[in-house]
Amino acid sequence: MENQIFFWGIILFLIATLAIGLWAAKQIKGDSVNYLVAGRGLVLPLAAATLMAQSVDSNATLGNMDLAAAFGFWAGASLPLGLALCLFLTALFFAKPMNRLGLITLPDFYRVKYNRTTEWIASVIMVLSFSFLLAGNLVAGGFLFQSFLGTTYTLGVILIALVVVIYTASGGLFAVAYTDAIQVAIALIGTLALLGFLAFNFDFTIPPGMGPFDLEQLTDPAAGAAINWATLLALGLGDIVAIDFMARVFAADSPETAQKACFISSAGTVIIGVPFSMMALAAPQILATAGVAIDADTPLLFSLINGVAPPALGLLVIMAILSASLSTADGAILGTSSVIAHNIMGIRHDNYTTSGSRLLALTRTMAVVITVMGVIFAVLVPQTGILLLLAFDLGFAGLLIPLVGGLYWSKSTAEGALACIIVGTLTRLGFFVLMPTMFGADNTLLYLENPLLTADFDGFPTLISPLVGLVAFVGVSLLTGGSKGQTQAMAEESQEAISATSDS
Repeated sequence: MENQIFFWGIILFLIATLAIGLWAAKQIKGDSVNYLVAGRGLVLPLAAATLMAQSVDSNATLGNMDLAAAFGFWAGASLPLGLALCLFLTALFFAKPMNRLGLITLPDFYRVKYNRTTEWIASVIMVLSFSFLLAGNLVAGGFLFQSFLGTTYTLGVILIALVVVIYTASGGLFAVAYTDAIQVAIALIGTLALLGFLAFNFDFTIPPGMGPFDLEQLTDPAAGAAINWATLLALGLGDIVAIDFMARVFAADSPETAQKACFISSAGTVIIGVPFSMMALAAPQILATAGVAIDADTPLLFSLINGVAPPALGLLVIMAILSASLSTADGAILGTSSVIAHNIMGIRHDNYTTSGSRLLALTRTMAVVITVMGVIFAVLVPQTGILLLLAFDLGFAGLLIPLVGGLYWSKSTAEGALACIIVGTLTRLGFFVLMPTMFGADNTLLYLENPLLTADFDGFPTLISPLVGLVAFVGVSLLTGGSKGQTQAMAEESQEAISATSDS
């Protein structure tokens, strides 16, 4: 009976999600701006909901819980707290000026501020990193379908990928925004309901050294401090250059709406994400009390749903996790496909009757391509939190500093930006292939065995790589002499946007 409830509940939820996404496609009207940035008309509730939905993903829920249970509160909570920090910093320094620039995608900034080469290289890195992000959310769907629908893991990954690509390719950011609003509401209700049920019925016993006030997790490398700080910074700073976050900033109906939406979604991310860390700490004792064995190959939350939660609550939590996976996967698909078509392949929206419709068609085609890439990564690396961190590590290493410099440092140059992107990213990738672990997990994706770097160095590559990029950016910009890479129009526009932040 319980399995039947889960099965039909999941099926009906997916059908409803598809229906909403396909209905939203009517608002596209053949216009690529409507498709990519919802006509730049998202009001505050929709803008805040869709921003929150992009941060509340399977990595910040399932991955958060598994990491917290294994390594302590800060190992898991660093995921949602890092994402919340990103949204807070974006609200303070980036939301207003970036919304005022009227861009379609984040790589547009690198082209207009610097040059086409900078745009192209930044775009390739963003597409690569967001393929990892997409994969991390497909992983959660694969495990969920395997556990509750009886499919294989691989078939589960393919099925959830099919659902999300259909409504995303059809309705673009309109479909993403409307489905995100519903999905984030389900995630909030499901999270708080499960937390309340566990707190009311069980004793929350936190193992020694694992709790939020055991600060050696942030001060002692032996307790994972380097990895935990790397997680916070990779997400808190690296996620600022996330193409899905910035697409929603561009889509807000005003700079003020963009800023307020970031503040609201930052708070919402903490409210939804941190309870998963707390539940993870008590989960082993709760499962032992209920006589449920922990399966090392199954996400911890699924053990709680199957063995402890009543069926109705279990279904609500399943839909919450599925909502988290879908809401971020759709943003990753839309963001990467638009960057491929608009920035890598160079299809612009300059002429609505020709290039606009061509951009729309090509973006939809690329949505299928990027989904296939995400499925491949998800099958190769069936882990949640690690793929999220790897995605934003790359942005933190090479892309963040040129964005900040382009907005706030008048001496930044295209040459400096390119140096930072190339040197910072290659440094991080070099560390990646030489490290046997990444954020505490075995590097099963690409590891070259060597005697130089050991697991004890884990976390430090995240902290070192951006510093290398910063040195390259400042040094090369100063050597190449000021603002050679920017047009006068962009210089004036950037200055007006930056100056306007003082209004906040």
